[in-house]
Amino acid sequence: MLHLLAAASAAGSPPVWMSWLPIVGMIAIFWFLLIRPQMRQQKEHREKIAGIKKGDQVVTAGGLVGKVVRVDEHYADIEIAQGVKVKAVKSTIGDIVPPGGSAAND
Repeated sequence: MLHLLAAASAAGSPPVWMSWLPIVGMIAIFWFLLIRPQMRQQKEHREKIAGIKKGDQVVTAGGLVGKVVRVDEHYADIEIAQGVKVKAVKSTIGDIVPPGGSAAND
C-alpha cells in the first residue's frame, strides 16, 4: 500500500520546468513591455543627437532653449541669448525644436 502512495504522488507532481515557466513568462513580459521600448527610445535619441547641425534649435535636459552655433564630436555650443553662448555636452541635449517652434534668440 505504501508503495502505491509513493508512486501516485510521484506521478501527480508536475515536471520541474513547469515551476520555472511563470518566472520566464514574467521576464518575457518585462522585456517586451519595458526594456525593449526603452532601448528603442535611447537609440532614436542617440541618432537624433548625432544629426545635430549648426542652426538647429535645441532644448537641453536642463531646460535651456537655444540655437546651435558650433558642433563637434562631444560638445555643442548653444547661443541662448544674443551674444550669450554656452557649451553643452551633446548627450544632455534633450530634443531638437522643429523649425515652426518659437525662437529662443528673439
